[in-house]
Amino acid sequence: MRSCRKTQGFVRIQARPVPALIISPLFLTFRTTPVNEVSSLLERNGIRPTQQRVKVAEVLLTAPVHLTAEQLLTTLRQSPSRVSKATVYNTLKLFVDHGLVRQIHLDPERCVYDSTMTPHHHFQNVETGEMRDIRPDELTLERMPALPPGTEIDGVEVVIRVRPQLS
Repeated sequence: MRSCRKTQGFVRIQARPVPALIISPLFLTFRTTPVNEVSSLLERNGIRPTQQRVKVAEVLLTAPVHLTAEQLLTTLRQSPSRVSKATVYNTLKLFVDHGLVRQIHLDPERCVYDSTMTPHHHFQNVETGEMRDIRPDELTLERMPALPPGTEIDGVEVVIRVRPQLS
């Protein structure tokens, strides 16, 4: 599996890892999990709640965020309990496999882990890496291209890349 770095809500992706946990304006419309229910959430999804997994889940699942693995690691390293880089990547893969977070591939080098599992789209600022959620009712697709033979639509996720206007 390719390692990726990504974010949700309003998070800036920069060259150096930055712990950016800015709550999305869609915070109230998307699922959140109180910190005291994180272990139960993991168990309900077939994941054994080890101390490290609970720490990762507390950062990713208690509020809508878009984080790269490096941003997550930087955030976790600010707490007294230590979590290794390998543990972060393995836990992210586990959470993706169990449907707790989504991996959004922005380019071949980076992906963001998105804790909002309800359908939605994104704006991505190409200069800062900031990701911002777009509710599905804010975007309309009038028609789809013909699908390749023998396939059906599994889902549609739109990333609209933006940049600051030139004055």
